[in-house]
Amino acid sequence: MFDSSAPIGIFDSGIGGMTVASAVTRLLPNENTIYFGDTAHLPYGDKSTASIQAYSIKICNMLLQQNCKLILIACNSASAAAFELVREYVGSKAKVLNVIDPVVDYIKEHYDGKTIGLIGTKQTVLSNVYKKKVDALDKNIHLKSLATPLLAPMIEEGFFDNNISESIIDSYLSDPTLEGIEALILGCTHYPLIKNQICKYYENDVEILDTSEIVAHSLRAWLEQHYLVNEKGTGKRQFYVSDYTLSFEQSTNIFFGQKIQLEHYPLWE
Repeated sequence: MFDSSAPIGIFDSGIGGMTVASAVTRLLPNENTIYFGDTAHLPYGDKSTASIQAYSIKICNMLLQQNCKLILIACNSASAAAFELVREYVGSKAKVLNVIDPVVDYIKEHYDGKTIGLIGTKQTVLSNVYKKKVDALDKNIHLKSLATPLLAPMIEEGFFDNNISESIIDSYLSDPTLEGIEALILGCTHYPLIKNQICKYYENDVEILDTSEIVAHSLRAWLEQHYLVNEKGTGKRQFYVSDYTLSFEQSTNIFFGQKIQLEHYPLWE
């Protein structure tokens, strides 16, 4: 049995998983969290499956050493490429969650017979993981997927909510692949940072699914179901990066409204 006071481990290739981490801390303010950003290898979206699996296993080793009760793969690319392997590797030492299954469950409940769009990295889209899971629901849901590889590195470099990002976003969303959609899945944890610009493009005619909120609610539900919510915790936050970058440090302020102490943890040396 896990200790309810043990931390939640969250990892991503960079700042994208911070959207999920901040959503989790808002819903569960007493939980102790450890965030790992693999900035040495960002973005994961253009890496091979084997590479992402190797990175994920090594990061999970570090989080297990910190006695995490739960590990959240806060990255769609890693969730698509490494979830099954990581879950098998971690075994009974911790619960492993991904950011794809909660979204598929949400779609099942709300979009029967609808046409939905998905934007994500090349790794996420080419893996076909969303389409396979959505088709398996047997809910007559039509999924239209588009790889948008420039968005994650653009966001990592701080280019969002400006003319440069607006031009790139508009170029992707005007792609004929996404014609006729009624909702759009933000299939990368970076993308909630450009949600307002995406909403502006669609003029509120398309529902934008903020996956960070969906995942955070799913995580809380699992903790509650297993009586593992940390009711008396101090909400301690720890942040590690595999390679220190100034842009990462500056971007973290957006999520928590204060300067965050980053610790350099060179897993790859």
